[in-house]
Amino acid sequence: MKIPDITIAVDGFSSTGKSTLARLIAQRFDFLYLDSGAMYRGVTLFAQEQGLISPDNVIDPALEAALEGLDLHFAQGTVLYMGERNIEKQIRSMEVSAQVSPIAAVPYVRRYVDRRLHEFSAAGRVVMDGRDIGTTVFPNAEIKVFMTARPEVRAQRRFDELAGKGENPVFEEVLKNLEERDYIDSHRETSPLRRAEDAFVLDNSEMGLTDEVAWAEGLIRGKFLLLDAPDAPAND
Repeated sequence: MKIPDITIAVDGFSSTGKSTLARLIAQRFDFLYLDSGAMYRGVTLFAQEQGLISPDNVIDPALEAALEGLDLHFAQGTVLYMGERNIEKQIRSMEVSAQVSPIAAVPYVRRYVDRRLHEFSAAGRVVMDGRDIGTTVFPNAEIKVFMTARPEVRAQRRFDELAGKGENPVFEEVLKNLEERDYIDSHRETSPLRRAEDAFVLDNSEMGLTDEVAWAEGLIRGKFLLLDAPDAPAND
């Protein structure tokens, strides 16, 4: 049995594995996957390259007008492009991570990203992850998941990710950046990070990816009383 053409929202703190889980859900049930966090990182990279954000996070008001000509889009499935340029590697750097939360707190930036996400998902059958998908972007999503984990666990995951890319991260700096992002994301005036009242909480501090996928599949199949195997097998 094929699940209906619904929207699945996956929200939560940084480095909880939202994107990984959302991608696997999309693969298993043949959904379109959209990474909203990548969009905010793309705007941050754009602001840095255009000199529209200072080292101490002062944002030039000219960024609002500049966004009108910014072409951020996904290609090859989940790879973010700025125009014809693949920026996937650049947006995952510590330099972008350090400034993405201040950028994402700006109302006109959030409006730009929300508009683009709605354009990408117009055809439906979407799973999207971020920090306000179930509360602001798609408040009527049929399934909502809120992911969390202990800060030191999330910092270690981020540290390992950066080290695996050939960078030389310092664990204490990674943890500090993560805690600062948590605070900014949870206290911003526009669309703060919070659990939607109807979201299911997934604390994966002690879980492996296989367990997470099994949890998510059980949630989705239980929601629609799917007793048979899903149509699209997992990519193991």
